[in-house]
Amino acid sequence: MAIIVDSNSKVIIQGITGKVGQSFVERMLFYNTPLVAGVTPGKEGQIVLGVPVYDSVQKAVNITNADTSFISVQPKLVKQAVLEAVDAGIKVIVIYSEGVPVHDSMEFVQYAKLHGTMVFGPNSAGVVSAGMTNISDIHDSILEPGNIGIVSRSGTLTYEVIEMLKENGLGTSTVACLGGDPVVGMQHADVLRLFENDPDTKAVVYVGEIGGNDELESASVIKHMTKPVFSFIAGMYAPEDKRMGHAGAIISNESETAIKKQEILKSAGAITLRLITDLEQVAAKLRVSST
Repeated sequence: MAIIVDSNSKVIIQGITGKVGQSFVERMLFYNTPLVAGVTPGKEGQIVLGVPVYDSVQKAVNITNADTSFISVQPKLVKQAVLEAVDAGIKVIVIYSEGVPVHDSMEFVQYAKLHGTMVFGPNSAGVVSAGMTNISDIHDSILEPGNIGIVSRSGTLTYEVIEMLKENGLGTSTVACLGGDPVVGMQHADVLRLFENDPDTKAVVYVGEIGGNDELESASVIKHMTKPVFSFIAGMYAPEDKRMGHAGAIISNESETAIKKQEILKSAGAITLRLITDLEQVAAKLRVSST
């Protein structure tokens, strides 16, 4: 079992005829992600590596019963793409596009919530349930099915975590990357709740970063979780008022520092890691937790 996406998902790509979209088609098909259609207005009737292209998400949904969308379009077109997907009944959306205007994100994130649609991103590396469905830029070749869940803001750090787990004989149930923008859809706490209710996820690795107050909400969830949560917050030595990598990774006050966030998570019961490489040292605990 997995959360968010699985082998029963039916995936479309919005922006399938673009360079990025086409590259994902090739990989999804090779690794058996259930890709059923693509959408590019004005390109209906085209075929991309055997995948039919439609003018609208609604038509793609009507014909294929699609429920999941990977969006890779120009930043200025993302809002319309999300609203169209939500209106068509899509329930999981991954926004791969970067540089989406913040006011657009605020609008479509709220719209999606009102309609019960899960949005990952903007600027999300994606979501993957190993061996079932991959709507992310995490390459299938490094994934190993298992029962460790990962929820992260950073795609790069997620790759490191996956590799360290794999080197220690551990695989993942679902990996969910939230995105690095100041305003994103799904939060850590939302995914933690899903992991807690997933019988095949036995432990969770939580990767956060400086900036924002997401950890306050996460702590209230972790406090009641029965599964161990291993947390790492990137940006331990980041100076105040200096953006570090992601647009949302900037310290505005003391409560948004890595140290303070780790304190909050530790007080809620999380097992905190000072360095991401410390994960290797707790691999034995993870193995015990996941059995």
